[in-house]
Amino acid sequence: MAAIISSVSPLLALLAVVAALSSAPASARTLPEGLPDIKPLLSNPWSAFQNLSGCHFGDERQGLARLKDYLSRFGYLPAPPAKFNDMFDADMETAIRTYQHNFGLEATGQLDAATVAKMMSPRCGVADIINGTSSMGKTVHGRNLYSYFPGSPSWPRSKKSLRYAITAATETTIDRATLSRVFASAFARWSAATTLNFTETASASDADITIGFHSGDHGDGEAFDGPLGTLAHAFSPTDGRFHLDASEAWVAGGDVSRASLDAAVDLESVAVHEIGHLLGLGHLSVEGAIMYPTITSRTQKVELANDDVVGIQSLYGGNPNFKGVTPPATSSEETHSAAPRALSGPWSGLAGVAVAVGLALVLSC
Repeated sequence: MAAIISSVSPLLALLAVVAALSSAPASARTLPEGLPDIKPLLSNPWSAFQNLSGCHFGDERQGLARLKDYLSRFGYLPAPPAKFNDMFDADMETAIRTYQHNFGLEATGQLDAATVAKMMSPRCGVADIINGTSSMGKTVHGRNLYSYFPGSPSWPRSKKSLRYAITAATETTIDRATLSRVFASAFARWSAATTLNFTETASASDADITIGFHSGDHGDGEAFDGPLGTLAHAFSPTDGRFHLDASEAWVAGGDVSRASLDAAVDLESVAVHEIGHLLGLGHLSVEGAIMYPTITSRTQKVELANDDVVGIQSLYGGNPNFKGVTPPATSSEETHSAAPRALSGPWSGLAGVAVAVGLALVLSC
């Protein structure tokens, strides 16, 4: 009996640790020494941020300089005169607190698990803060509102018809007819709510908006960074450029939640978001809105939310035939997404570790 107790007690101790971690708040969870390091299922350009979870003001750790680059890229830190260092300084703490506020996270100023997970999510390449201006977290009477680019640029009110052209598609395997169908559907989401209408044209010289798939540095100062990093970016009116990262596993039809690749990205979902930028909308802190900056793989989100609609109608007027906002679907947004399993819970595999260790201990009795 004593032998059985001594061999099972480590299992009980490990299970107790698992129970304690699962009941603790996300920001309080840190991996105890001696347990395996749980890695996310999917990697992306920001996967190394997981090693910085728990960092706070005063820390110095390798990798913080790269996270500062991330914060600078999306507007939370000014570009440095030289390279960033690995010190968690006061500026970084302030930047992280602003980021947390924009994304509806607890504004601790620390790199807690929820903040790191959000930073590792695939996202739009447009900055959340431009020229020091951010209204992502703006609220009125407790309600989040739409946001615009600084200066509220828009297409002229007199210009109700915009033409777009697919000008660079050689780097994607999706055929031209499918691309035309997907982009037409994405533009139709916005025209349904506004007085604008959109028509595809074959010539870039005739187009107000140009759409292209590109890789890496493609000449606009906003280089792409590989799968599940920055998915796409678009420029504010009346620039008209809309670029997508050709390295993504784009899905252009069917149920993306059933795609064979965990890294699959729904093309129409990203297109609807970027068209919002082309029309003048900035990012929103409302997670259900089209203009929210991040989207996980194997997720479809194409229906405009109320804040998207109010924002675009304030710029261009409303379509009298618009039937209102469709309630968001949940079947393919969160429950079937691969990335949330990887990014939101580094502890999701811990119970399996406990079971495996427990079986080994029992079998060794």
